[in-house]
Amino acid sequence: MEWSWQRIPAEYLVTNVRLCRNGKLAKRKGFLHVRKGRIEGLGMGQPSLEGVPVLDGAGLVCAPGLVDTRVSFREPGNEQMETVAAGSRAAAAGGFTAVVTMSGTEPVIDNSGMVRYLIDRGREAGLCRIHPTGAVSPGRLGEGMCEYGDMVAAGAVAFSDDDVPVANGGLMSNALKLTRVLGVPVITHAEDRTIVGRGAMHGGYWSGRLGLAGMARAGEDAAVFRDVELARATGGHLHVAHVSTKGAVEIIRQAKAAGVQVTAETAPHYFSLDHSRCRDFSPLYKVNPPLREPDDVNAVAEALADGTLDNIASDHMPNTGTEKEYQFDQAPFGAIGLETSLAVGITYLVNSGILDLGQLISCLSEKPARIFDLPGGRLEEGAEADFVLLDPDRTWTVTADSFQSRSTNSAFLGETLSGRVLATFLRGRLTWHDAD
Repeated sequence: MEWSWQRIPAEYLVTNVRLCRNGKLAKRKGFLHVRKGRIEGLGMGQPSLEGVPVLDGAGLVCAPGLVDTRVSFREPGNEQMETVAAGSRAAAAGGFTAVVTMSGTEPVIDNSGMVRYLIDRGREAGLCRIHPTGAVSPGRLGEGMCEYGDMVAAGAVAFSDDDVPVANGGLMSNALKLTRVLGVPVITHAEDRTIVGRGAMHGGYWSGRLGLAGMARAGEDAAVFRDVELARATGGHLHVAHVSTKGAVEIIRQAKAAGVQVTAETAPHYFSLDHSRCRDFSPLYKVNPPLREPDDVNAVAEALADGTLDNIASDHMPNTGTEKEYQFDQAPFGAIGLETSLAVGITYLVNSGILDLGQLISCLSEKPARIFDLPGGRLEEGAEADFVLLDPDRTWTVTADSFQSRSTNSAFLGETLSGRVLATFLRGRLTWHDAD
């Protein structure tokens, strides 16, 4: 029975697909049975269900909907960069069915009303689940604490001052203590600004050659060490965002071995690009933390392979085209990543043999969902039908006009990548279809 992509029935079978579950990609073809937005059944072969419409998956990989634990949608306050609706379209195009949004909007997400606002805007868009992060401190000013309990009740899944480091150790300690009771993590942007100063890129050979102020590795390493020790002392759950240095990796590795409740993520540009990309002064490569040295890039990739780093987050941070045309030292930090994260992972990790596809998908779905206790991220009977169909071998070139995001500040513009999401489903409903 044939049916159109635009009219998805309440019950259907997706057949002739390779299921990716629990970090493993099936060798044989299988099926997914969807009924009323949930997974009714799944397995190998092709069942015969009379009267149930069938979608032939044409040998594609069927994986859980991806889960991104660090995105900035800029709304409210900077809708010219991104809105919840546009960001949700970008998420769906990238295979994401759930995203954790950061608190650094204008006004800041520092109260329960703002948490509910974001969730409502996400429901209106209807393309992915929005899970807000609340601010650690009112206005992200590093003074005092927000009403964490109220925000968790409203739907906040974590607390972070976004890209503003919590400089006050006492505040971070108290936040870890209180959120431990609430059962949610504190996300740290690990940066000691007394060390980093006003740097514009990684402090090393290229910053010296280009005459740009450098950001020392020690600024990240010292901040990670402090927050890990506070997590050890309080028993709170610390989640370290966008890890970029070999030193931070080793600190996290030792903390995990000692039983500290710490989880950690990195972003695609930290396991694929190094500071030499800045040699032409392109602000597209200006991110924070900065692109590091090749040994840092290798350490981050190896840490994903051995589990020291738990998951991959896009660190999607839109900027306007005008802002990214400023001189390098004047341009803002940030790069978008929702629509390229999977392909960068396949290109730089799977194709190089560091991870297999099942492990990569787990780092982008199951693991982040488990860390933040989110629905989704898995294919199993009874779960909501959040899934993607993807071709890991399909190549494509990243161009500015290919993005669903309002911004085009990608660090991968012009690169040819492997892996393409062809369809994304949320609760069994099609949210993205690559018509090319």
